[in-house]
Amino acid sequence: MKSIFDKVSYECSKIVTESYSTSFSLATKMLAPTIRPDIYNIYGFVRFADEIVDTFHAYNKDVLFNNFETELKAAIDAKISLNPILNSFQHTYHKYDIPYHLVASFMKSMRMDLTKSEYKTDAEYKEYIYGSADVVGLMCLKVFVKGDTAAYEKLKDSAMSLGSAFQKVNFLRDLKADFEELNRAYFPHANLKELDEISKTKIVEEIKADFASGYTGIIQLPNEAKFGVYTAYKYYYKLLQKLQNTPSKEIKNTRIRVPNYQKFGLLAKSYVNYKLHLV
Repeated sequence: MKSIFDKVSYECSKIVTESYSTSFSLATKMLAPTIRPDIYNIYGFVRFADEIVDTFHAYNKDVLFNNFETELKAAIDAKISLNPILNSFQHTYHKYDIPYHLVASFMKSMRMDLTKSEYKTDAEYKEYIYGSADVVGLMCLKVFVKGDTAAYEKLKDSAMSLGSAFQKVNFLRDLKADFEELNRAYFPHANLKELDEISKTKIVEEIKADFASGYTGIIQLPNEAKFGVYTAYKYYYKLLQKLQNTPSKEIKNTRIRVPNYQKFGLLAKSYVNYKLHLV
């Protein structure tokens, strides 16, 4: 039965989310059950594309990515795919009328990771951030507002800012792996071979501005989404604070984390703030 296949597909996307990101999975669990599966579906899709370009070093990434993109387009057109991750994603894509240009921009940025190692100009950097992060925030926003066009247009700038903030925090946290293992340097105007405090501070302030813009949208989200997104916001902001307090040379040589006990502490505080209508 098709319903069984769809159920299996949804479960696969949930497993991908829980397996690859404990923090995002925790935040997603704080969303209302009515929208939670669709966020799993979006995450599963973007995670698989990202894995191709980031980790499958022993294989022909170009071939894998081209095949994945072909299967993606076929899944959207046919409204079904034997790839369970793409099958679940296309369901969410059609359910909320997600614009295809968001998907295309995401795939374009992922493809850039196959060949591009350095972003030297602000224009290149912004284009990559838009495709790799902003559009993911916009896809999720489509789910959060349940396809309401007016609400989407009202909140989309904040959703993009929050997506940017999350991605830039990841870049700063993963500086060592990106630079040494993947030979990538995302931040323009910063010498990542010798990251200094001035450059780090400039990056941190840029991310804080994104967070400030993103927060204005969080407080306007529907109740089904607000607590989950706020939880993610608090986690990533905590991670940014830890990066801000870490010497630049240490960031270059290690990967900063938020321990599980702090994650659950943040969750508890977020819940109190939410219930007291402080968000």
